[in-house]
Amino acid sequence: MRQSRNGIPAYQRIQSVISKHIEAGRLKPGDAVDSERELARIHGVSLMTARHALTELEREGAVTRRRGAGTFVAPPKIHFNKLMSYTEQMASRSLSVSSRVLSFRVIDTEQEIAARLALPAGSRFIKLERVRLGANEPFALETCYLSAEEFAGLTHASLERGSLFSVLEHDYGLEISHADEEIDTTTADPHTARLLAIPHELPLLRIRQVIYSSKGKATIYVLGLYRSDRHTLLIRRYR
Repeated sequence: MRQSRNGIPAYQRIQSVISKHIEAGRLKPGDAVDSERELARIHGVSLMTARHALTELEREGAVTRRRGAGTFVAPPKIHFNKLMSYTEQMASRSLSVSSRVLSFRVIDTEQEIAARLALPAGSRFIKLERVRLGANEPFALETCYLSAEEFAGLTHASLERGSLFSVLEHDYGLEISHADEEIDTTTADPHTARLLAIPHELPLLRIRQVIYSSKGKATIYVLGLYRSDRHTLLIRRYR
């Protein structure tokens, strides 16, 4: 395979150039990427090498290729590779973030939540349901539960100042340590599909998350439904 002067394969050099254009905003989601023939001409490589570069970019989720139409910059995906608030995740991808609160209320009938947070049955919880948006597009539906006693005073208005994580950290001194997560897939029911502006029965990532404080206390339970076309999971395994 042809290589550049510094020993990097030519397809990787092309891949890097296109990736840098996307990261710098010179190529935006939906923009057309040069064709294989044009890339081959610009970079002085074979069509096979240019095709390999686009294939790798497609595999990474950076572009989408449409038969008969061309190659286009893909909508950005959120990568779940660190415990961050959704606001922080969006910021890491240079996306503006906002939330639409569907409900904010206190409940006392969720025995499963009490068990997950190691609290007595009948405990009172704040239940927060939000649609999370990136660049004004709905990306996820999240339902958060936390102790109404421990976080007394938390209001709908207080969440408008920032992310839930930042409010709990600054107003309640909570230090978030880690999370245990259960991940599977489901399909969007009509209600969820309508909220996320997606087709009915589109696959969703479902993540059940118990978030712990630095003291080892289960503090927040989150049930999240995430659009599979806007999120990926990055997993590193060791042996």
